[in-house]
Amino acid sequence: MADTHLPSQRHANMAAIHGKDTKPEMVVRQWLWRNGFRYRLNYPRLPGKPDIVMRKYRTCIFVNGCFWHGHHVAMPEVVDSECCKIPKTNRDFWVAKIRRNQERDTRVQHELAAMGWHCITIWECELKPKVRKKTLESLAYTLNRIFLLDRFFKRYEMPEEVPLLAAEDTPEYCRCDKEGKDQMTNETRGGTASVLFPLADGVE
Repeated sequence: MADTHLPSQRHANMAAIHGKDTKPEMVVRQWLWRNGFRYRLNYPRLPGKPDIVMRKYRTCIFVNGCFWHGHHVAMPEVVDSECCKIPKTNRDFWVAKIRRNQERDTRVQHELAAMGWHCITIWECELKPKVRKKTLESLAYTLNRIFLLDRFFKRYEMPEEVPLLAAEDTPEYCRCDKEGKDQMTNETRGGTASVLFPLADGVE
């Protein structure tokens, strides 16, 4: 489908789109706040300045526009998806821009993961009224699961292999009989009411 706008109109429309405080981002932020989740915005000390940073959950949330980040658009074979229609006018420019955004997204999330942060991406199409509730409930479930796993469950680590030891000599025991006399023995006798215990060092 051909673009119905003049180049100057299209340029003005694209330039008016902001990277911060977008409508999808505001939907997520308002829902998180109403449900008791606290966060910081565009934290500059983290790679990529994530849209929403939740230190308690060690999680960064990215609210991505489907067009600008190429949702379901595979690279390098560029095929329009249901939620990302690349304009036919100046198509090479938009393809290159979307490709750069995708590469940056991947690099930033790898850097955050190396620093111990969890990354969650929420797409614009996942916040449409019909599926918004399901998306946000899934977000809350994921955050709570991350919190529990990070705080209350420790990973089990396999101990290092220890070489097997040769069997030791059978220890000698001292048997106290009913008369209180100590006797040496290396075996138990059936039917005797005796208590066996290891000899202490220096006891003869």
